Amino acid sequence: MRHVLGIDVSKAKLDVLLREPGSRKARSKVVKNAAEGFAELKRWLDKHEVTELHACMEATGTYWEPVAEYLADAGYTVSVVNPAQIKAYGASLQVRTKTDAVDAWLIAEFCATQSPAPWQAPSPVLRELRALVARRDALLEMRTQEHNRYLVAQAAVREGIRAHLEHLDEAIAQIERTIQDHIDNDPGLKSQRELLDSIPGLGNKTIPLLLAFYGGPLRFASARQAGAYAGLDPRQRQSGSSVNGKVRLSKIGHALVRKALYMPAMVATTKTAWGRAFKARLAAAGKPPMVILGAMMRKLLYVAFGVLKSGKPFDPTLHTA
Repeated sequence: MRHVLGIDVSKAKLDVLLREPGSRKARSKVVKNAAEGFAELKRWLDKHEVTELHACMEATGTYWEPVAEYLADAGYTVSVVNPAQIKAYGASLQVRTKTDAVDAWLIAEFCATQSPAPWQAPSPVLRELRALVARRDALLEMRTQEHNRYLVAQAAVREGIRAHLEHLDEAIAQIERTIQDHIDNDPGLKSQRELLDSIPGLGNKTIPLLLAFYGGPLRFASARQAGAYAGLDPRQRQSGSSVNGKVRLSKIGHALVRKALYMPAMVATTKTAWGRAFKARLAAAGKPPMVILGAMMRKLLYVAFGVLKSGKPFDPTLHTA
């Protein structure tokens, strides 16, 4: 018997609801979604003599990660669930009101009745690598925006934009070096980088990101689970004889991983022998180009997972038949 904690996460605050073991009696509280808020939450839990705790929250952007890591480091069981699960569960209970407090109650109810699987907190090394690749992505996005502005800018502001572009180029180059040094300084990640580097189509931009989310001890039991985490699993919509929708990627997963695999999939299907064979096979089956590209993104992730799981470099003979 343990306490259950439902947490509704937003950018600025956490609405929490604590259920006592074997009871529907509950207490609620609101704390900041910041380090001082986490410490206040821990004091509140200690005040109510909470020792065994199952905390549950939705995977809302990246706002949930700091509190999930804090609670996991404190020794509590933490589950991070897909928001679609909570929404469907609320519909099954006919919950018609949507507020942060109600959402916290609903998450706690889901946790108590459904017992979602525990979330595995990444190691400090992987947490730092995730922060670095996320920052690199943000810098690249800013550079693209500034470059687009520079192309149409008036003369009065062009020099300022050009200077900012140079600054961004330096910052991107620096963080690239930091990422590579970070991987080099960890023998496990360095070995896994060499394995991923054997896959044609993956490069220095994609490999660190895959290591950030799939490196270290394997978090998933199968390649299909790894693909679902990135939202690359196919979703079919079919019912009776009247509903027969196209098969699409679910996109219910980490958007940054999908974004990172788009260009490698383009390269693999046009520049590598095994990728061209894969593309030709799907094209012969009547698949349109975008479906083939999505399938290659999923294939690349499956291959990367297989290489990391087996500890063996990529073997093209297994993928060109």
